[in-house]
Amino acid sequence: MDWHEWHQAYDAPGSYLSRRLALVQRRIADALDEAPAGPLTAVSVCAGQGRDLIGVLARHPRGGDVRARLVELDERNVAVARRLAAGAGLEGVEVVAGDAAATDAYADLAPADLVLLCGVLGNITDADVRTTFDHCTRLCRPGGVLVWTRTRHYDTGVCDWLKERDFEALWVSGPDVPYGVGAHRYTGPGGPLARGRRMFTFVGYDVLRHPGPVPVVTPPPAAERRRGSGG
Repeated sequence: MDWHEWHQAYDAPGSYLSRRLALVQRRIADALDEAPAGPLTAVSVCAGQGRDLIGVLARHPRGGDVRARLVELDERNVAVARRLAAGAGLEGVEVVAGDAAATDAYADLAPADLVLLCGVLGNITDADVRTTFDHCTRLCRPGGVLVWTRTRHYDTGVCDWLKERDFEALWVSGPDVPYGVGAHRYTGPGGPLARGRRMFTFVGYDVLRHPGPVPVVTPPPAAERRRGSGG
């Protein structure tokens, strides 16, 4: 899967991705509308080109209040995200080329007011989804908002898994919508994010939808990433 080319569907009006993006951006805007006054922090896991968060921050009145870190493996997507952030004058947005599954990528910014898991949960196993949610109780501050996407959210119990971890549903797309989007507020006690942990292995939906053993995917060397591996 070429994750840089995959993003081209966002530019097609009425496409699956452009319609899903609109729902995600609405949830992000709602979270900013309801956030307390003062500086805010946000992290985006497997951020891609950052169109969701950057697109909202560029036009939202609270955009300048947000210090954000977007972590993405594909350096072509990183370059696009950096251009978008710079073009919008978002000095508080940092785009990092690296392994988004590593807790070290977020440890100095977490717990955050806003956590994005968009384009992640549909590309990892159910076991890794639950492990990632465990880490979200440290990625997200008490009272903060988690925005996520996963098409198979009803038949896999995503909302139940979040509820078990003290995430309260604010909005979840219904079964009539072919793209799962949700926003949950963290109501638990929180705590520091552990360093040196891996939250998940990014497998890819194209692999997960075929039966058989799930391969272990490890981040490629830096030189390979510069040629553009998936993220």
